[in-house]
Amino acid sequence: MSSPAAQNNKKEFIQFMLVGGFAAGVNFLSRIVFSQWMGFSTAVIAAYGVGMVTAYLLSKFLVFKPSGKKAHEEFFHFSLINIAAVIQVWLISVGLAEYLFPWLGFMFYPQEVAHFIGLCVPVLSSYLGHKHFTFASSSKT
Repeated sequence: MSSPAAQNNKKEFIQFMLVGGFAAGVNFLSRIVFSQWMGFSTAVIAAYGVGMVTAYLLSKFLVFKPSGKKAHEEFFHFSLINIAAVIQVWLISVGLAEYLFPWLGFMFYPQEVAHFIGLCVPVLSSYLGHKHFTFASSSKT
């Protein structure tokens, strides 16, 4: 039997995954739209910005308890965590789509598959960063 704190953490993580999944969907679809006007590599970064704003708003209001911080401070912390995440997403997405997949001869929607894989990688590190840094109570920071 798990403690109430453990159950709350599990519920919070599930909510984070749902919100993150929705934001990743926004990111993914906006990348496809942006790819109509810019190269894949640039579109991945632009789409990440759209997904990040979506994730921040949904996380702030649906996942984490109020931190007591000002919104601009939270968003700054959120952005710092996401800089690390976008580097991971970009390296994996571009690395797969432009180098590994062509080398392997993988041709089934290579950009979409690469971007999807890239988006999945930083989930746990992002959750922990946002829980303990972005949305941590202002009395802890």
